[in-house]
Order: sequence, then structure tokens, then C-alpha cells
Amino acid sequence: MPSQGTLFIVSGPSGSGKSTVASSVLSEVRGVSFSISYTTRAPRGNERDGVEYNFVSEARFRELLQEDALLEWALVYGHYYGTSRRLVDESVARGEDVLLDLDVQGAGAIRSQRRASVSVFILPPSYQSLRERLERRALDKHYVIEQRLRIACKEVKHYRDYDYIIINDELSRAVEELKAIILASRCRMSSQVDSAKSVLSTFGGVDG
Repeated sequence: MPSQGTLFIVSGPSGSGKSTVASSVLSEVRGVSFSISYTTRAPRGNERDGVEYNFVSEARFRELLQEDALLEWALVYGHYYGTSRRLVDESVARGEDVLLDLDVQGAGAIRSQRRASVSVFILPPSYQSLRERLERRALDKHYVIEQRLRIACKEVKHYRDYDYIIINDELSRAVEELKAIILASRCRMSSQVDSAKSVLSTFGGVDG
């Protein structure tokens, strides 16, 4: 395992399937941990505290901000979301790769602070497909779905800010593409240089 892990940002509009793709990759790729975000919204469906999110009150969220405990934070659809600075930094320092599931605003904040991070934008195959997915999952009222679609039209314009794009028209393929990005990043010179030096020492050193 490399001396430092890599921070992977997975982003995309609500309904693009980014969370489903990310969770599938987490179950199939070793050495990747998921950074559980704080949020002030209520759990949806079968979500569990400490698993999908850390659900906190607005008062507690404001305390985290005052403590500078958040690497990034954003107000999304009337609720606050934030990433734990300590958990991310400790995992990366141990050599673990860390996967963040963020909206466009949060992704931009992370990229500005962690230049070595790898960012991936998940696109739905079309606007109509995105609408159908949001309606099919039946988690939001009609006016909320319309709000999500309006925001999605703005978010997709940021696709050029990312290192990679995955068009999620088929879940299994999208999962394989994200896995490929993670595995390829582990072979970068910056990630493997210490391991390479160890091998080269058996040949008499770098200059041997």
C-alpha cells in the first residue's frame, strides 16, 4: 500500500446514480473507505445514522463549523452537508484511498484544497432519463423534483472541471469505469514511487 492514499471525489446531479455507483465500488475494491458526511436533513428510506450519513442538528453542525472540523460544507436543498476533515486526513495518511460522494459545490471546495484529489463526474444519459429516475424513486414531492431538475441543468455545466466523466446509462459499466479510474490512479508515479525505490534497491539502488 502506498504511503499516502488518494482522495476520490464522485459528483453529479441528484438522480445521476452517483451514490449507487460509489457504494458498488466500495464493496468491490479493497483499500477504499467512504467518508460519511454530516447532514442536518432527516434520514430517507432505510438510511441509518453513521452508515449513509451522520445525522446531526443544525446547532451541532454550527459547532463543527466553529471548530474548523469540516473540510467542506454546503447548503443543499435547505439542508447542510459537510465532510469531516479529521476522518479524511487520517485515512489518507494511513495509505487508504477515500471516496467522497459530493454535490458540485462541495466538490469544488475539495479540489481547491486538495490538489492531488481525483474527481469524477457522473452524468445521466439524458435529461429525460434523469427526470424518470427522480420520479421513479419516489423520495420527493413533485415541486422538489422540479427543483432538483432545475439545479441539475446548472450543475451539468461544470463537467469540464473534473478529471473524468462517466455516463451512467448502464450501472454495471459505470461501476467498472469508476473501479478502473481508482486502480489506474494507484499506478501513477506519485503513488508508486516509494514501492519502486524499494524494488530498485534489490538491483543495487536507483543508480545501480
